[in-house]
Amino acid sequence: MSLTAPIPPSPPALVERSVCGKRWVMREISERDVLTMVQQLGIDRTLAETLSARGIVPEEASAFLNPSLRDCMPDPSCMADMDKAVARIVTAIKSGETIGIFGDYDVDGTTSAALLVRYFTALGIDHFVHIPDRLTEGYGPSAQAFAGLREKGASLCITVDCGAMAHDIIEQAQLDGLDIVVTDHHQMTLPAPPAAATVNPNRPDDISGLGNLSAAGVVFMVLVALNRALRRDGYFTDRSEPKLLEWLDLVSLGLMCDVMPLTGLTRVLVAQGLKVMGTFGEGVTAPAAYPGLFHLASAAGASGAASAYHLGFVLGPRINAAGRIGHAREALSMMTLNDPAKTVQLAERLHGLNAVRQDIESSVLEEAINQVEVQRLNDRPNLVVTAGDGWHPGVIGIVAGRLKERYDCPAITIGFDGDTGKGSGRSLPGVDLGSAIAAAYREGLLLGGGGHAMAAGLTIEKDKLGAFTAFLKERLADDIAQSRARAAVKIDSIASLAVVRKTFADSLAGAGPFGTGNPEPRFVFERVRVRYGDIKGGKHIACTLADSMGRTARAIAFRCVDEPMGDVLLNAGNRIISIAGKIREDAWRGGDAAQIHIEDIALAET
Repeated sequence: MSLTAPIPPSPPALVERSVCGKRWVMREISERDVLTMVQQLGIDRTLAETLSARGIVPEEASAFLNPSLRDCMPDPSCMADMDKAVARIVTAIKSGETIGIFGDYDVDGTTSAALLVRYFTALGIDHFVHIPDRLTEGYGPSAQAFAGLREKGASLCITVDCGAMAHDIIEQAQLDGLDIVVTDHHQMTLPAPPAAATVNPNRPDDISGLGNLSAAGVVFMVLVALNRALRRDGYFTDRSEPKLLEWLDLVSLGLMCDVMPLTGLTRVLVAQGLKVMGTFGEGVTAPAAYPGLFHLASAAGASGAASAYHLGFVLGPRINAAGRIGHAREALSMMTLNDPAKTVQLAERLHGLNAVRQDIESSVLEEAINQVEVQRLNDRPNLVVTAGDGWHPGVIGIVAGRLKERYDCPAITIGFDGDTGKGSGRSLPGVDLGSAIAAAYREGLLLGGGGHAMAAGLTIEKDKLGAFTAFLKERLADDIAQSRARAAVKIDSIASLAVVRKTFADSLAGAGPFGTGNPEPRFVFERVRVRYGDIKGGKHIACTLADSMGRTARAIAFRCVDEPMGDVLLNAGNRIISIAGKIREDAWRGGDAAQIHIEDIALAET
């Protein structure tokens, strides 16, 4: 059993227990700060409350609402090994060396590789990219890949989104004459790999404070430092300097899809990247340079100003689909080509792969849910481990995430190919799944495994599945119980149905972009009734809510059919309930229409 700190006292709850089993707790705000921001900045009170709830004080509010890269951009040299990395890359550029790029197959890895490809293309530097095949090569550097880059003439290889723990492989590559510069952001230990440089804000001796950067953010910092070094050396006297700010679309996409906390520099980079992306939709002209992301958004039917939603739920899944179902080189090509015809074709291809991915995911998820329902016998599980023969390794992580959300507990999904399986897990706050899986590996229960606190991967033999599951349940039981005890739905304000308008939602946008570390405002609508409810798409519920004053608002709850929340919405009758959710534009109806995205429901006391 692991030891954890006592649970700190919580603020009084609006609701002690919702139908989803969570407390509703108001975020703490400073009334004095709220009034000051309203008076000094002339902003809406609800926006001021949103800022205060996120710890923003009046003297910081203006800069927060108008994020500027110029104001918050640190000197890249503050990162450990940055100057070493830049010196080696500058040498390669000025001496005409061929440079290899070794990436990862997810969004962060491919956007990071795309940044380097755009940069070296702009400078006319010979380069080759290797992104491993998820199924045949797996994650991280390999001796074969490094050898292949060396055979193509590369004397320097830059790894992106990987490499920080690949000591043996990097040491051999260096001995074989291939210098390695590692750019990564994953947790690592010291000593660093025996590379020419290892730039990673999460290495133990890095004091930059930039640990919220994903690989795309780290690569952007490297390119900023490279531009500066080459400028000082006079390299741009007779050639154009790459305009890095025009590539912040890639940086924002990598940061958002790797679920980095949207605070500090990370939030500013995402905000500026969204400005670079501009607007999607019919009648909007694709950018002349690198139109791939625009064409991908068009293939998905996206419209309106680029938003965090577009990054995380429109573009990201389709780019990830290449690495999950096809090959990530297709996503890389789409982001690095200037040929509109080819980028349109690649965008349609990724859109199609995503549809295939969704079908495979639905099939595996259905089988996994059936396993859980049989195993738990109506008891609330503390840990979910599901496994199946032939489950596609490209979707097991997504399925694990769905199971975690459905059962509110850590979940691991394993796909077996013969007697060996690949697994992926997702966890709850305060439950370090990566450490637990690493411990299971040390105990001989796994062939390999590790990861982060919230997400981890593993390789396991089929006959060890039972012992592995028992080990995790024993090790994590206390942490899971404590995490659930702490769980709460954080509420920004109690609102009326009258505010469910697009103009109201737009008034809050200045506090965005929203995501991990900067959550979208959540409201409670007290004592309302469900006037009408209907199932949409087989798993969602659309409804109309009404209050005692006769005011109404549209609402939707996703993936809740056959769940407690869905049962309430479809069978509420005339019962009074309270709704917790977010207010978003209703693009389907247009105009000033908005709707509530329901996240939880509480039954009103009679």
